[in-house]
Amino acid sequence: MRSKTNSVDSKTRSSVSIFIVVGLCCFFYILGAWQKSGFGKGDSIALEVTKLTDCGSPSSLKPSSSLNFETHHGEGGAIELSESKVKVFKPCSAKYIDYTPCHDQKRAMTFPRDNMIYRERHCPPEDEKLHCLIPAPKGYRNPFPWPKSRDYVPYANVPYKSLTIEKAVQNWVQFEGDVFKFPGGGTMFPQGADKYIDDLAKVIPISDGTVRTALDTGCGVASWGAYLLKRNVLTMSFAPRDSHEAQVHFALERGVPAVINVIGTARLPYPSRAFDMSQCSRCLIPWTANDGLYMMEVDRVLRPGGYWILSGPPINWKQNYQSWQRSKEDLKMEQDKIEEIAELLCWEKKYQKGDIAIWQKRINTQSCPRIQNNIEPPPACESVNPDDAWSKKMERCITPVPKVNDPNDVAGGVLEKFPTRLYAVPPRVLSGSLPGVTAETYDADTRLWKKHVKAYKRINKFIGETRYHNIMDMNAGLGGFAAELTSDKAWVMNVVPTIAKENTLGVIYERGLIGIYHDWCEAFSTYPRTYDLIHANGVFSLYQDRCNIEDILLEMDRILRPEGAVILRDDVDVLNKVKKMVGGIRWDSKMVDHEDGPLVPEKILVAVKQYWVTDGNRTADS
Repeated sequence: MRSKTNSVDSKTRSSVSIFIVVGLCCFFYILGAWQKSGFGKGDSIALEVTKLTDCGSPSSLKPSSSLNFETHHGEGGAIELSESKVKVFKPCSAKYIDYTPCHDQKRAMTFPRDNMIYRERHCPPEDEKLHCLIPAPKGYRNPFPWPKSRDYVPYANVPYKSLTIEKAVQNWVQFEGDVFKFPGGGTMFPQGADKYIDDLAKVIPISDGTVRTALDTGCGVASWGAYLLKRNVLTMSFAPRDSHEAQVHFALERGVPAVINVIGTARLPYPSRAFDMSQCSRCLIPWTANDGLYMMEVDRVLRPGGYWILSGPPINWKQNYQSWQRSKEDLKMEQDKIEEIAELLCWEKKYQKGDIAIWQKRINTQSCPRIQNNIEPPPACESVNPDDAWSKKMERCITPVPKVNDPNDVAGGVLEKFPTRLYAVPPRVLSGSLPGVTAETYDADTRLWKKHVKAYKRINKFIGETRYHNIMDMNAGLGGFAAELTSDKAWVMNVVPTIAKENTLGVIYERGLIGIYHDWCEAFSTYPRTYDLIHANGVFSLYQDRCNIEDILLEMDRILRPEGAVILRDDVDVLNKVKKMVGGIRWDSKMVDHEDGPLVPEKILVAVKQYWVTDGNRTADS
């Protein structure tokens, strides 16, 4: 009898066990589906299951419990490597403190000087790449917070005085104690950039949000862009790495968007119809050379209705020909040629006074006088997509703009004034020119990045504050990350990878943001230590079968400031591989769960670059 009872009890317990197991399976299945849907509120329950993993939750993670985002440079010390068998990268020689791989001076001199070819990008072959960490110079310290950084840069960060001598009478930069001071002057505006911009604003609607994106060709130390920032205008400044040491480096240390670049033979790395305004302030670009090729390239990137400013030779040649040491005849011929090319491009001259001349690109081709007068223009560009601008040669042709139905319509569509423009559906989306991107998907992307950035701010309280001023988004998409950080405290360099599924950079500019094309298998066109915060969404998944992830991480380390922060968002398997590498490049890191919970396979890896400087050793190159 007892054995029979035990048998019944055993069967009962077995049934109850099966019921419990089935019930738990159903519960966790429903919980997982709830979490992944984005509507789940049970993170705290699920986190109990994954407490022993490395991940934390953005809603619960505090900076003090994971990474220290505070600045405390000067303490030094080596990173504690918790990972086993981590490949440790050694510091490069001290001679590489300002190394710019694709703009290396020694390599540049091996290329032809015609049309500035030697100043263009020339990246090292695989066997010449450095596999070491670019050191900061002794005494390096974090830049002053904006807007003080606009006017003062620590000498130790960019220890070159040549510009203070060469440009002494032009108020570019002065050396005072242990800092450089930037009075805001320029070759063509010795009274200061503010006064110069005031003169431009008499003609160009700079103050009402109509003009938001600008291009400064041959920027010097980028004072024009620096002073436009306070007027809510974002300027993409560029200059070559030339005999004037560190122009672009100074610009970025000041907190001004800038890249190393030159108008030579290749297209500028921007989409068509990107900029509301462009200027050359004695930028030394030979605008009449090659039958106006360089003006045609500015026309490609200038928005219909946009403005082109030329200050300096040959403008006002009657007054300045002696100081420029050129003949009246030569200068007059140059200006006449510029006027002729501008007419062929359908630019209308709006203003000339003193050293400044301003043209406006007409809003469409129907309103162009040369069309009405049957003047034969250069041929239209047909062989290359106008937005395809990476490693493509410039052609002597006019980039066509979208057709209009009425002479009063703006080719490509009307943009809202900034800041309304930031969230309004861009004309390129409304026109359907981006396959798969509709007004609905654009709005959904905007909402998604609001959520993501909100989670980032819970992880790192300094995001959105003055700590991070120069920010890079390595895979910008539609610009949603940058839109959430747009303020007078920060700007974002939106990078659209050349292998991205969609070419979205035109949309980014239509939002009133700035950016650039780039291939992350190569080095970026900037100096070391020029970004405070780097964001990378899906970058390593995108490139894992194309180039070495190690090289991308080393490049990120090169351009990141000491004590700068990194946010990587990617698949968990990819980030686990990346996390094993970052310990060897002196980053402290922490894996964090997706904001929708630990069951989502996409994770966030946050990291902080440690502070360390060169020991002055110039013997080891790798």
